[in-house]
Amino acid sequence: MIRISIQLRQSLARLTLPVLIAAAFGTMLLGKADVVVVERARMGLADALAPIWSALQRPVAAARAAVRDLSDLAELRQENARLREENARLLGWQNLARTLEAENALLRRQVAFVPEGSPGFTTARVVADGGGTYARAVLLSAGPHHLVRKGQVALDDRGLVGRVTEVGSRSARVLLVTDMNSRIPVMLEGNRARAIMVGNNGSRPRLLHWPPGTPPQEGDRVVTSAEANAFPTGLPIGVVRLTGTGAPEVELFARLDRLEMLRLFDYAVNGLPSPDPPPARPDPRGKK
Repeated sequence: MIRISIQLRQSLARLTLPVLIAAAFGTMLLGKADVVVVERARMGLADALAPIWSALQRPVAAARAAVRDLSDLAELRQENARLREENARLLGWQNLARTLEAENALLRRQVAFVPEGSPGFTTARVVADGGGTYARAVLLSAGPHHLVRKGQVALDDRGLVGRVTEVGSRSARVLLVTDMNSRIPVMLEGNRARAIMVGNNGSRPRLLHWPPGTPPQEGDRVVTSAEANAFPTGLPIGVVRLTGTGAPEVELFARLDRLEMLRLFDYAVNGLPSPDPPPARPDPRGKK
């Protein structure tokens, strides 16, 4: 009996591989012969296993949800603590702002301050980049009866963009503050020092010619200055960023790579270029 069982096992072992190969070839031939039958069999097997997979996924999904809830709870606690701290700081700034507002109102009454009127502005859409005389400029579609004039100040929703340099019957061109021909008088809000912001055809204009002993510092807020009567005071421009060599540059508030709509303000500042050249005077001697 022992010899028979051993021989039987050896025979079965020798037959296993040929049987599996034959089954594989049979399945391949069946799939080639009748795709619909194989597809139905595969889908039937999937349908039979789907409830099992679903049942196995439930405890796994529940465990994952529990871990995620614990993580979210920890993050909410940290966020709550941060918001409380930020709220306390904002309350302090609010009290300081109210105190400064009252002091400012008192000083204005004492000096009989006359507030400036709100400047008029025109909104125009940016339709093209570059072109023209300048390397960093945008073309605006202003419409047939526009009120755009040379020298108007262009701003987006964040800060200064540039100035209008060319005006046509239906379009206008704005020279960006990053163009190498751009020279803008600016002021550092921290120490009220004046400087000149110079474009370099890059993304960050440079700062030059600040007073001795008052170099720009990292993070200083930069606004326009009324020097030379070219711009009004206080238009937001950006913040100071120091390069690896310590040279101050300005990280602009305006997103010059995403300009779509610009507001062109007419501040009526003295020194802005006239929109049209004055007419030529006739020669009193009759010469042309």
